[in-house]
Amino acid sequence: MKILLVGAGGREHALAWKIIQSNLCDKLFIAPGNAGTEKCGENVDIKVSDFEKLSAFCVANKIDIVVVGPEEPLVNGIYDFFKKKHATAHIHVIGPAKEAAQLEGSKAFAKEFMRRNNIPTAAYKEFTASNYEQGIEYIRNHTLPVVLKADGLAAGKGVLICTNHIEALAEFELMIQRAKFGEAGKKVVIEEFLDGIELSVFVLSDGKNYLLLPEAKDYKRIGVGGTGPNTGGMGAISPVPFVDDVFLNKIKVRIIEPTISGLKKEKLEYKGFLFFGLINVKGEPLVIEYNCRLGDPETEVVIPRIKNDLVELLIATAHQKLDEVKIDVDPRIAVAVMAVSGGYPNEHAIGKEIEGLNDTVIEGSIIFYAGTKKDGDKVVSNGGRVLAVTSFGDTIREAAEQSNYMLEQLYFEDMYFREDIGYDFK
Repeated sequence: MKILLVGAGGREHALAWKIIQSNLCDKLFIAPGNAGTEKCGENVDIKVSDFEKLSAFCVANKIDIVVVGPEEPLVNGIYDFFKKKHATAHIHVIGPAKEAAQLEGSKAFAKEFMRRNNIPTAAYKEFTASNYEQGIEYIRNHTLPVVLKADGLAAGKGVLICTNHIEALAEFELMIQRAKFGEAGKKVVIEEFLDGIELSVFVLSDGKNYLLLPEAKDYKRIGVGGTGPNTGGMGAISPVPFVDDVFLNKIKVRIIEPTISGLKKEKLEYKGFLFFGLINVKGEPLVIEYNCRLGDPETEVVIPRIKNDLVELLIATAHQKLDEVKIDVDPRIAVAVMAVSGGYPNEHAIGKEIEGLNDTVIEGSIIFYAGTKKDGDKVVSNGGRVLAVTSFGDTIREAAEQSNYMLEQLYFEDMYFREDIGYDFK
């Protein structure tokens, strides 16, 4: 079986690492890939949004399955593009159709979907330029903190938590009147702030059935102790200590099953990974957001804990046979710690040589490359989040300390990582 994996981050390296462990995978291509995926298969220089080139490549190379990593091609309709062309209609695309991907592509769409299907989430209202003045009044009377969300994709930067009304009004004006987030912010969802602990829950859906994958918790803030600006993710742990059978059952009954049922009822084609961004408020789970793919860096702890053959799971997804599959999960704790470029999430340099990669090998740890590329024989940084180290342990502290130790053996100029990932849990 020939597989094309679309994407270039740490998520894609983790997926590639897992896919090539399957005897069912004869050849793996990654478009465009990074310096890590190059070790797993053949990188192909095609952008994730170039559907014409991706489909032509699939036809020329007799690809059987396309696994889509990032959200952009899914929200822009890569599934529909392949299915509508005669030459590619037979290829299994792991990812939702364009309309279903609006669960991530539009905050307003997701909120309306949750309302229709009685899925617990924060109270909200949505505003555009046409009802801007009503939005101003709504903010003035809203309890604090108040959350403002750009409706569309904003590269992870479109969610603002405002602690006073002046800040909220200023940000609302910037989004609606001054296009702070471009097209993504033309519609703004304003919602109540939920006070609790966030977590990420993942399923594979085949459109009828779902398979629950290991849950995770990621760490967004740049600074130790959860301080500073938000990032794409500085690390993750799996499993999450407070997720017991009772809490997990609430998630299944109140959130996952109504979501899968709602997708089916509303004829939204969904064969792929579905990410539930949740918050635990006094023992009750509520949905913060949906993502139509796996998270990053959560993938770097979730995928290593899955003992199943991933290609078998993808085939079962394609053929709507997930009800015949049982998930097998490594009971150990996994902790991923992300090394980032100095200055990230703001301006940062790239092209810095990464040293120690070939010398740093410790049993129970894996290095997943993210923003990297090859420069001759060297591996250099090519983004803000450069690489992640995932380690297993019997406790969170043990796994975290091993990941931190591994990162101390690596070096690139102005490299930074949080040393406290997972330390909020004793």
